[in-house]
Amino acid sequence: MSTKQDISTPEIQRLIEKQTPVVEKIARSLARRTPENVECDDLIQDGMLGLINAILRWTRETTGCHFENYVAQRAHGAMLDGLRATDPATRHVRKEMRRVEAAIQQLGHRHGRTPNEREVADALGLEVGDYQRILQDAHGYVLISLEDLGGGVSASAYLKYCAVSHVDPLVVLERAGLRQALASAIEVLPRQKRQLLRHYYEDDLKMHEIGKQLGLSVSRVSQLHSQTIAELRASILDAKQHASLLKPRVKARKTETSVQACA
Repeated sequence: MSTKQDISTPEIQRLIEKQTPVVEKIARSLARRTPENVECDDLIQDGMLGLINAILRWTRETTGCHFENYVAQRAHGAMLDGLRATDPATRHVRKEMRRVEAAIQQLGHRHGRTPNEREVADALGLEVGDYQRILQDAHGYVLISLEDLGGGVSASAYLKYCAVSHVDPLVVLERAGLRQALASAIEVLPRQKRQLLRHYYEDDLKMHEIGKQLGLSVSRVSQLHSQTIAELRASILDAKQHASLLKPRVKARKTETSVQACA
């Protein structure tokens, strides 16, 4: 497929229709983790723009795992861009959470263990309550972002790079080394934080449901979630240990047989 496509053609319309459920699934998942004022329909609309953009930019096969992964990343990135455009605090929160991760890394190297909230707050020059408010605001913080994979470049620039250089943006997340680093980081978490992650990501419970399970308020569950994600990121993204795990690399294009097997 060429890099410029007419989206009004029957072929492209069928492709959009086929990939729309992927966009809707991502939107529903993201909506569950955002404030109540965020409408799922708005996320879907932004995601559809990402889908169309993916189709227009795609330079290889338009079927199979590679394309579906690319669409998912484009749609998710477009939704996040939409959220950021309507929330001026988001950039500030991400900046603050990067400071939190750096403090956790430094304290961890110094003490040989994961620091508690008071220690992190002290390192940041904050009262514990102010630090917890940062965690509260970071309710949608993610473990690995496209910015992490792209070495600091924007999500759209990174995906464009992937499209023209035959790099699969999900290859990094499939690496055994990264999975092992994540498993090791989760293993040393306190029991309560491991339970929180299981309820949230495996059991698909909402924050208030997790609160009932753990005997905590919704706000405290949100704070613990952000703190836990920051701790995992600090471990996985530690430049001294795992920097090479996030470097993009080319993944060999699948054969026709293997593409059909995963379609």
